[in-house]
Amino acid sequence: MEIIKEKIDSGKAFGFGRTSKGYAKYRDIYPKEFYEKLVECGIGVNGQDCLDLGTGTGVIPRNMYKYGAKWTGTDISENQIAQANLLALNNKMDIRFRVVSAENMDFPDESFDIITACQCFWYFDTKELAPKLARMLKKDGRLVVMQMAWLPEEDRIAGLSEKLVLEYNPEWSGGGWTRGPVYISDDVLESFDIVHREGFDLNVPFTRESWNGRMKTCRGIGASLSDVEIAAWEREHRALLALTAPEEFDVLHYAAIAVLKKK
Repeated sequence: MEIIKEKIDSGKAFGFGRTSKGYAKYRDIYPKEFYEKLVECGIGVNGQDCLDLGTGTGVIPRNMYKYGAKWTGTDISENQIAQANLLALNNKMDIRFRVVSAENMDFPDESFDIITACQCFWYFDTKELAPKLARMLKKDGRLVVMQMAWLPEEDRIAGLSEKLVLEYNPEWSGGGWTRGPVYISDDVLESFDIVHREGFDLNVPFTRESWNGRMKTCRGIGASLSDVEIAAWEREHRALLALTAPEEFDVLHYAAIAVLKKK
């Protein structure tokens, strides 16, 4: 399933289903501090029914599973959901996954206490989606929008890797992140009020192998380039890391969370 959004990568088609096996292996990178922040906000705890939008390979539900909530994950990509189901099964986790776009979900009214969206909210048609999410949330339910991105201007390795992505895919608009709050559009604020915002730095550990895998599975490379282009990028990226990075290192990221309550 390829996606084309005019405001993303100048309309260049992409699909994370092309990267699903690598995504499952290399994109489960959020540190425990990230999940603890959610728990501190009362998100994903025992007794709650939670829905994770754009779940990919189920990273959020699988890592939050131990805190006791019941989880459902949805994603537009059949390949991503196949990997999510496999990982949940291997870890003996009872998580329900569905292949469906966020805009086409048909869950009944007041199905969930919590709806989460991590590193994906900008892909959705929020004008259409926001009232649907409010309808699916129970009274006093919460919508939680999250993101975590490396800081290329402050982290040398991240900056060099990002520069190489742009050399192969100049249309990629996923770089250049700086510290800042989660963006919530006016469309969403017609149905929700922001009740909590938080941002914090995280040092995320990698090896050369896992960082190469993380970058290879980003939208600008694995999700959008041809196999020949991906292979050429990877050869150059591995050579770059051999020259500039130790075998193990941290990459500075900035995470941000916005918690919203339906009106």
